[in-house]
Amino acid sequence: MPQDDNPPKPEPVPFFQRMLDNPFLLLFIGVVVPTVFYILWGIMEIATIPVAP
Repeated sequence: MPQDDNPPKPEPVPFFQRMLDNPFLLLFIGVVVPTVFYILWGIMEIATIPVAP
């Protein structure tokens, strides 16, 4: 039985796995997404207020 001197090459880590393994990126996304959502929601609410006569 021949021995293989070359170890197998490690597979590259997929992008989404690297992204989900980063807790600081998840924290950033968890803060930024709701903030942007509520800011846009507020702008839409202000834009729909009728103009006073």
